[in-house]
Amino acid sequence: MGFDQFVADRLDRLLRYATAITCDKHLAQDIVQNVLMRAQHKWERIGAMDAPYLYVKRMVTNDYLSWRHRKAAREISVERSELAKHVPSMADPADAHAEREAMRARIAVLPRKQRAALVLRFYEDCSDAEIAQVLGCAESTVRSQLSRALQTLRAHELARSATLGVHS
Repeated sequence: MGFDQFVADRLDRLLRYATAITCDKHLAQDIVQNVLMRAQHKWERIGAMDAPYLYVKRMVTNDYLSWRHRKAAREISVERSELAKHVPSMADPADAHAEREAMRARIAVLPRKQRAALVLRFYEDCSDAEIAQVLGCAESTVRSQLSRALQTLRAHELARSATLGVHS
């Protein structure tokens, strides 16, 4: 498959993935654009791989995790989430929007690698092996990152419930 066909087939999916891990549509677009520009120059090698999409997804992840985007990653956008376009509508759109915004706010507090692992598992439906390949780490590290991310989310939810006086 040529580079142009790859982009035509995978651009939307790469943008959705990048938006999910960055929680920022504009940062996601910048990252995907930078990655695709770099990938185009190396396409002969990348295109010959067994899974060029996973390699490019890893490039997106690495670019997100890189030092160049740390400041931007800390500034979570307050505008409506781009994710709303990719989630099936529910009975009340206001409820769906509020739930998406709440989830985005919850995962935004996670460290970047934990957020990436969580998005890869639950948004991209990747296995431990695929996540390890994208993040460039061992499968045991993936499981550890996911465990810590879920533990943090549970702790924040318990604290929020206690603050609101809600009993589970």
